Amino acid sequence: MENLIIIGTGCAGFTAAIYAARANLTPLILAGNMPGGQLTTTTEVENFPGFPKGIMGPELMMNMQAQAERFGTRIEYSLVTGVKKVPAGHFEITTDDGTVRETRAVIVATGASPKHLGLPNEKQLIGRGLTSCATCDGAFYRNVPVCVIGGGDSACEEASFLTKFASTVYLIHRRDSLRASKIMADRALANPKIKPVWNSTVIEYLTDEKGEMRAAKLQNLLTKEETDLDVKCVFVAIGHVPNARFLGDLVDVDENGYILQTRGTLTKTEGLFAAGDVADHVFRQAITAAGQGCAAALEAERYLAVQGVH
Repeated sequence: MENLIIIGTGCAGFTAAIYAARANLTPLILAGNMPGGQLTTTTEVENFPGFPKGIMGPELMMNMQAQAERFGTRIEYSLVTGVKKVPAGHFEITTDDGTVRETRAVIVATGASPKHLGLPNEKQLIGRGLTSCATCDGAFYRNVPVCVIGGGDSACEEASFLTKFASTVYLIHRRDSLRASKIMADRALANPKIKPVWNSTVIEYLTDEKGEMRAAKLQNLLTKEETDLDVKCVFVAIGHVPNARFLGDLVDVDENGYILQTRGTLTKTEGLFAAGDVADHVFRQAITAAGQGCAAALEAERYLAVQGVH
């Protein structure tokens, strides 16, 4: 029987592991199919405290992993397919190889996957002119044109943020009006740097000789006319999918699938905690995920102490 299993890595999972391991809980991480989370797909991270010159996303994750392992965290590269709480009060976790592991407490730190358009070369372009986080990557595109795909609050917020850096921000939307809240839409459309491109969708990403983004091929959905829009980066803001479906009815979720926390990082199921982007649809930053990972580990430690685990 494990004391604590952490599902997922990334900033939330590794921080939870660091705190739990230092509390002698000997946590086990089940890393899933994307060890290190979304930061492994980014390049330089400039806004994580403690790195005045920045740090590469994969390096930051490797450092966190090494720190967690230093204190006794174990890591298995298994994908969790199901979790249930048994009458005895502990949890049974099933992985894709059919193994069932028992644990007294669980921290879910599986993050959220950004939605993309499904175009052929998307995976190769992530971090090379294609991203889903303006806060993370906007500063790399100073005085060059970029575009944002989407029409909701997130897209308007991303576009407005990018005007601090980019020369022009094209806001590409499938309809002829934004679906964002009025205040967000008005703020975006009033900014002279933001140029809306209505009734249009991106049908192809065009690259330069280095394999980096040089343009987005657009199609007008009314006229079917195709044009090339020269941009150095495409910011996709059409939403995220929280990686929480495998939990079933152990958790309550909001209308977008994000886990609802009841008190701190606790979910509606005693002993089951959620941390990071799987529950946070507001900030979605590395540092806020790390903070929630810390909180989840401390709360799990207190829960286990009540159960007699010290």
